[in-house]
Amino acid sequence: MSKKLFIISTLVLLYYQHSIAQVSKDSELFKALKTKDSIFFEKGFNQCDLTYLEENVSHELRFYHDQGGYQGYEPFMQSVKENLCGNPNYKPIRKLQEGSLEVYPLYNNGELYGAIQHGVHHFYIREPGKPDFWTGTAKFTSVWLKQGNNWILSEVLSYDHHAPEH
Repeated sequence: MSKKLFIISTLVLLYYQHSIAQVSKDSELFKALKTKDSIFFEKGFNQCDLTYLEENVSHELRFYHDQGGYQGYEPFMQSVKENLCGNPNYKPIRKLQEGSLEVYPLYNNGELYGAIQHGVHHFYIREPGKPDFWTGTAKFTSVWLKQGNNWILSEVLSYDHHAPEH
């Protein structure tokens, strides 16, 4: 390989590696998506605000779960309504594992159009008058698409579900 080709190849590789790197945890993008994740799961999952979910989940949603299979938008919303929000006296709760969140920007011709978010979350059962009971842990990878000033959940991989490690 010529020296010139080697230098060009090295520069392209360095540019490529830099362009797909996780953003800094103090970047505006990371902060925005950490906030979005927090609000999304607090309102949509923990509080069962179905209107909020409808406004923040793409109607083309693709949700892949290692134990529950594949769901599009309608089955996903129905599952949330029936399973996550069906019994307020035995309510599943989601909490993000502190420090696990990673964000990777998605660009098209230099313009930010979305982001990949990856992390670990823990699930609990909440019953009135009792402390939350830890039931499991899983990893997630989500694709968020930017629509104006809002981020819409487009795709989700939910995997490596297992019992808590006490």
